[in-house]
Amino acid sequence: MPDLQRLAAHHAAALLRFELDNREWFARSVPDRGDAYFADFDARLAGLVAEQEAGVCHFHVLVDGDGTVLGRFNLVDVADGEAELGYRVAERAAGRGVATDGVRRVVALARRTYGLRRLTARTTLDNAGSLAVLRRTGFTRVGEVSLDGRPGLRFARELTADD
Repeated sequence: MPDLQRLAAHHAAALLRFELDNREWFARSVPDRGDAYFADFDARLAGLVAEQEAGVCHFHVLVDGDGTVLGRFNLVDVADGEAELGYRVAERAAGRGVATDGVRRVVALARRTYGLRRLTARTTLDNAGSLAVLRRTGFTRVGEVSLDGRPGLRFARELTADD
């Protein structure tokens, strides 16, 4: 089973490879990060780790036995017991339950480790896989959003002691 790890500086090379190898795949269903995202990636990662240390975000990578990153599962904008969930899974891992398992694991961390009470998430309407993952993991639709000009939906999930 892949290991869900808290993001750290030593993930830089594997995480960059994950993002580059899957960039085209991701762009089919989520807004592209743009070329600027990949420029000076190590500095960007250091900034994310600093945000995490400050407690405003919790970043995770799902790592295969060979060190390959299979997915990212992030809790951002942590405040007042809430955070927004974001995730992406490698094309080679899609359709195998990896995203559903990762979201379930991060939901448990959100409640038990980070003390959060509510999560929100957003996805585009044409991202059938993400819509299914959110529904399977207990998120309910709470509204509509626009994601870089693309129509989408907003979801929420109240966290309980059972999570």
